[in-house]
Amino acid sequence: MEFKEYYEYYLTLHQNKWNRRLHALGQLATISFVTYCFINSFWPLLVFTPFVVYPFAWSGHFFFEKNKPAAWSKPLWAKACDWAMLKDMILGKVKI
Repeated sequence: MEFKEYYEYYLTLHQNKWNRRLHALGQLATISFVTYCFINSFWPLLVFTPFVVYPFAWSGHFFFEKNKPAAWSKPLWAKACDWAMLKDMILGKVKI
């Protein structure tokens, strides 16, 4: 399976608008966390960067989507899809 095919599958797991919104909020929190760490020279904390989004994203899956997060089966591809979905939300390709 190529990334494009996986991304199409990933989008089927994110049909609820509140789930997508929580993912976007989590991605923005990740950007804020990284920025804060850089500005304040908290370099060791950067190891936690991949995990900032999970409380937002997983609550969206459990409470709104009622499915299993993609990160449980393919965590690296799911992380890349998180960013791709945020980009598509900003460009208006995926509804917010």
